[in-house]
Amino acid sequence: MTTQVKAIIADDHPLFRSALSQAAANYLEKDNIQECYDLASLFSLLETHPETELIFLDLNIPGAKGLQGLTQIRNQYPDILVIMVSATEDAKIINHAMEAGACAYIPKSTSLSNIGKAIEVVIDGDTWLPENLDLEAHPIDNEQTEFAQNLEKLTPQQYKVLAMIADGLLNKQIAYEMSVQETTVKQHVSAILRKLGLNNRTQAGILFNQLSQVDTKSAEGFA
Repeated sequence: MTTQVKAIIADDHPLFRSALSQAAANYLEKDNIQECYDLASLFSLLETHPETELIFLDLNIPGAKGLQGLTQIRNQYPDILVIMVSATEDAKIINHAMEAGACAYIPKSTSLSNIGKAIEVVIDGDTWLPENLDLEAHPIDNEQTEFAQNLEKLTPQQYKVLAMIADGLLNKQIAYEMSVQETTVKQHVSAILRKLGLNNRTQAGILFNQLSQVDTKSAEGFA
């Protein structure tokens, strides 16, 4: 039996998109499933389909920069469920993704039947992980966990400012890029540090960039 949940599959590999769409179609109406191949097209779809309730997000999708893609979605669309999909099966990376707001993590080696189970569990309001995975044995830094979770407190404008801080831009440059006054940027920076519980912009930039440093290069098969 299918539900009326509307979903987007965001993955740059057409064969896996097709397989995921096939698995999802057992639980979701086929007409309610959209597909895209990079982060920019995902956000375009979200603008035209604000009723979206579920996203399948490839960890390595172009434009995502590791877990920054996930945190950006969680920041701008906190009510949308996000299922991470990846060839990477590193428990520490999976743990980091879950702490950053994912509701499930599906390795690309997962069978179609188990993908279906994951979809069913998430739609029912629970989280799903591969069997026999002990996340407690692979803890991540508490500071990183708290930082990733606090990103949801930022407004989309503040998130954008933080991303530019992480890229090394000065307040004057950020003001130019956003077409606002430098005083406005300073206000954003103060609010960002307060919401993230940090003392300075350098620390904020370092922690934000760590989200993009997920090591997925060793994964085999689909990227």
